Amino acid sequence: MAKLAGAAGAALLLVLILIAGAAAGVASAFGLGSDSPPSATAGADIPAQYLVLDMQAAATCPGLSWTVLAGIGKAESDFGRAKDQVSSAGAVGPMQFLPATFDEYAQPVPPGGADPPTPWDPIDAVYAAARMLCANGAQNGTDIHGAIYAYNHSDDYVKDVLGYAAQYSTTIGDAGAPVAASDSAVVQKVLAYAMAQLGVPYEWGGNGPAHGQGFDCSGLVQQAYAAAGISLPRVATDQYQTGKILPPGTPLEPGDLVFFGNPQFAHHVGIYVGNGKMINAPNTGSAVRIEDYQWPDFFAATRPTARS
Repeated sequence: MAKLAGAAGAALLLVLILIAGAAAGVASAFGLGSDSPPSATAGADIPAQYLVLDMQAAATCPGLSWTVLAGIGKAESDFGRAKDQVSSAGAVGPMQFLPATFDEYAQPVPPGGADPPTPWDPIDAVYAAARMLCANGAQNGTDIHGAIYAYNHSDDYVKDVLGYAAQYSTTIGDAGAPVAASDSAVVQKVLAYAMAQLGVPYEWGGNGPAHGQGFDCSGLVQQAYAAAGISLPRVATDQYQTGKILPPGTPLEPGDLVFFGNPQFAHHVGIYVGNGKMINAPNTGSAVRIEDYQWPDFFAATRPTARS
């Protein structure tokens, strides 16, 4: 399987980590758990289709972090962006499967996958990769290192994959406090839903493709939180008045809502994703995207997971 070079600093860090303890402990201590929300690096580097696929496929294997699955996608084909997806050993497709190995893990056909399954189809390939990792130690976080090593028998490859995974986690190198464990599952669902909408056109009053519409800012927020089981009002000003208003200077956490305008009229809202970034539906002519949240008229943030 193909292997891309990892960041030198991340590789050095992970050498020390792997020497220090078991892979399950590594996952817990460094934010590689399956409930780790995406970092701003993840939002910028991982195509929306693959980000959602990684989260969905990893969820089929308790203990497998979506960030590890994403690290493999990055290492193997840069999420399908590599021009040559046929290796000298005969591995093919975005996750670089040997056809015989793919056949072992291709069933059942995942929702939206090709039928019959093919290693060239991103959905089929990502789900097959999750199954392979799960069968080789990822289940319940028992042996993440071993699972990755089984995917490609190289310690350097394992370090690279874990290096990418660390970059994709909000708890490595991101500004802002980590998400409380009790809220992390909710935040994961919120961010997974919102990330899946990247590129959806802006539409004033829109509630999303499920309603045959685009999104406006508050519609995206409402639907993302609804996907996690939290009901929010429809318009930004009302959303600001719902939940815990954070005191000025409070470190933001992924999933926090950031508001623009003033308390009497919040003309815009976004979902904080870490590292000074938000995902939002900005304005007419644009689409759902990730960008800096520090606009001049930012005035407050709230935490819907901690209602006051």
